[in-house]
Amino acid sequence: MNKGKVCISVCAKTASEVLEQIERAEVLADVIEARIDCLDRIDIERVVSDLKTSKPLLLTFRPQSQGGHAPDDPLQRIMFWASAVGNIGMELDQIWIDNEFDISSALQWSAEMTAIRSFHDFKGCPENISDIYQGLSQLGIAKIAITARTITDGIPVWNLLDRARVEGNSVIPIAMGEAGKWTRILGPAHGAFLTYATLDPGSETAPGQITAEDMINVYRVKELDTQTEVYGIVAGDTGYSISPWMHNAAFKASGMNRVFIPLQVADLGEFLTRMVRKETREVELNFSGFSVTNPHKQAIMPFLDEIDETARMIGAVNTVKIADGRFYGYNTDAPGFIAPLRKIFGDLRDASVAVVGAGGAARACIYALMKEGANTAIYGRDLKKAERVAGEFGCSAKRFEPDLYLGGYDIVVNTTPLGTNGENEDASIASAEGLRGVKLVYDLVYNPSDTRLIREARAANVSAIGGREMLIAQGAMQFKIWTRETAPIEVITAAVEKKLG
Repeated sequence: MNKGKVCISVCAKTASEVLEQIERAEVLADVIEARIDCLDRIDIERVVSDLKTSKPLLLTFRPQSQGGHAPDDPLQRIMFWASAVGNIGMELDQIWIDNEFDISSALQWSAEMTAIRSFHDFKGCPENISDIYQGLSQLGIAKIAITARTITDGIPVWNLLDRARVEGNSVIPIAMGEAGKWTRILGPAHGAFLTYATLDPGSETAPGQITAEDMINVYRVKELDTQTEVYGIVAGDTGYSISPWMHNAAFKASGMNRVFIPLQVADLGEFLTRMVRKETREVELNFSGFSVTNPHKQAIMPFLDEIDETARMIGAVNTVKIADGRFYGYNTDAPGFIAPLRKIFGDLRDASVAVVGAGGAARACIYALMKEGANTAIYGRDLKKAERVAGEFGCSAKRFEPDLYLGGYDIVVNTTPLGTNGENEDASIASAEGLRGVKLVYDLVYNPSDTRLIREARAANVSAIGGREMLIAQGAMQFKIWTRETAPIEVITAAVEKKLG
């Protein structure tokens, strides 16, 4: 158990909504932040006078230039604070205040109160971050939130933890955005004064906030420490991944001091150099392994010390284990893919299979299918790329085009992102008409579980399975590689089903 706190930030336009959210937040929060700047002006006075909670209450009146709704004019905000605090019916030691850097020196609070002095940069990370920290830390607890476009952008703000520890100060370092989630999850374990969370999905008060439910019960942020083994999904976009829910549930059920986090990486070499490799890393996070997905499954191979035979044959790695400073690569996609298919379809020898896509996942599927004796064809938008893959595995290659007719195949496998939650959610590799005559559709997309392709298959009266079966199977194998123990399949399955609904 670390000393960090989970602060739930609530933001609403009406007094009744804010008070209702505060009441709900009390169940999980160590601290509750009331974002007064979100309120309609008519309700601000009422909320301030009615605020009551058994938890410390952090009041924030964030200006527009710092990501809030209050006036940027420093004088107006100073006047608000001068009148607001005296109207709160709570003990002073339960009242916390967040003042922005531009008015912090003008506001002095009782020694009984907790003062946070904050700075936010929604464009990136300022070069003078050290000077900003220095100024804020002299006036209270320094909160510095920068914006991370890729994972390494969070390094400068993260390393303020070391400085604060040496100087005997408290600091709240945050890299906002999906790429900065690691700072929110791991912060308390490494000395961050608190970490912010949202009460409900969709009610985030800053980019990259995670729900308090997930922070506490999925990532177990209050149970982590500097000895926690850190694993994560390395991806170009981690926003859609279900892996954290699956692996963290397995770690928790097995009583392991391990955590699995999103690692949104743009430049793979930079990430491994600056954050992972012992000789060159700038942070100490105790990385022990990764799940690897698009677009890094092939790109990561030159960085590995050893690659197992299956991954080498496939030409793609989806699992990395770090032991004694060495990096070991594996591929659990192939066995994870084939197990559910055999269970449902049966003997695959001489079955005709169309694999749509030519990336790392497609390579794993083709490898597994060819080992089973299936007759496989690969469809790719880039025909030359598809032909290269086909040449490696001894199968045929065809160009993928919209409204493709695939009715001549026994099995159709989608390895593309089409249908994935987000901008591609309404897309499909084929229509119902193009699937008539197929015996089975296998969509590797697992979020959402009911994809457009599966709905098209249903309309064509074709059996279909989604990607969650493969997700669970390959995830269980990853767990075994990392821990040398058998994965708790029932726990993993329940976690995936709960997350995907």
